[in-house]
Amino acid sequence: MILSEEHELLREAVREIALKELAPRAEDADHNMTFPAAQLKALAASGMLMIKYPEKYGGAGGDNLASAIVAEETARECLSSSTTSLVQMLSGDCIFLYGTEEQKMKYMPKMATGELLGCFALTEPGAGSDASNMSTVGVDKGDHYLVNGTKTFITNAEYGDFIVAFVKTNPERGARGVTAMILEKGQFQVSKHEDKMGMRASNTCEVVIKDAKVPKENVLGKPGLGFIIAMSALNGGRIGAAAQAVGMMQAMLDESIAYAKQREQFGKPIGSNQAIQWMIADMAKDLNAARQLTYHAAALTDSGKPSSTEASMAKLFATEVGIKHASNAVQIHGGYGYCKPSKVERMYRDIRILTIYEGTSEVQRMVISNNIMK
Repeated sequence: MILSEEHELLREAVREIALKELAPRAEDADHNMTFPAAQLKALAASGMLMIKYPEKYGGAGGDNLASAIVAEETARECLSSSTTSLVQMLSGDCIFLYGTEEQKMKYMPKMATGELLGCFALTEPGAGSDASNMSTVGVDKGDHYLVNGTKTFITNAEYGDFIVAFVKTNPERGARGVTAMILEKGQFQVSKHEDKMGMRASNTCEVVIKDAKVPKENVLGKPGLGFIIAMSALNGGRIGAAAQAVGMMQAMLDESIAYAKQREQFGKPIGSNQAIQWMIADMAKDLNAARQLTYHAAALTDSGKPSSTEASMAKLFATEVGIKHASNAVQIHGGYGYCKPSKVERMYRDIRILTIYEGTSEVQRMVISNNIMK
């Protein structure tokens, strides 16, 4: 699809910020596992942190396509920064789509400025792809729920001001007994900081919830709607992950073309060799296809039409070809691509997570097949 002039101008603006604020810090942040606070602040100052929400709630009045463009251009320079902001919108979706007016006004304007950082707490040590098998439980105590449990692989947790947690309040009902609720700092504790292969500047932790008294006014939607809320938010998250893969493939293509033109072997640039040309051609072809799938899913969502299948297709395709071409980009760069501080070396490690979070590739295939075989 062809972007509107407004969306193209947005891309230019995000690209400028990414080059100025994200790119210079990316390598050092990865090496030292430094949380991208300054990068987050820059995105917030530009109005891009919560771009797709109405101005009333601190957003810029954008749409899901605009949000995808932000994810794409930020991931093009630093996936860690991009994911930190993507999870801010993942928790924001839960509040915007299902929260009361009081909840929206309490959290969202401060999320847009970066004063509040949100987390999305669904996964547990024993419940990853099978989220309905969670063991975190909330017992009804009249005016509050008493919540106990453990959540794992929670992005932003160490720096988060609140988590949107998914809790079984009626365990006998399975997925229909899950409730979404907001737990604020002090109601959860970080127990472990994950030391990851890639995306190392993005903060990922295990969270322990012990005897947290969560007032019922912190419930999102109503009791029992939690699983629906989670899946609704993840639909947007999958489009975001697809867009991140697109941005990273664009960076890989740019780096590969530049290197193939300047690196000489046997008296000529390696880009004159057909083997290299074909890798670059396939990279450009798959990049264009992934971008179109992603934009189509975002546009469908903006139109109010069902987009679950298209979001899963975009994520599945973009992330899997992204991994393939990350490998090709390293191959094109040879030994230099395998060593730090090569950008393609970092992206090779970073992109692997995209086939796992927001639903694994296997889950995406389940979603697609279930939807089209109904």
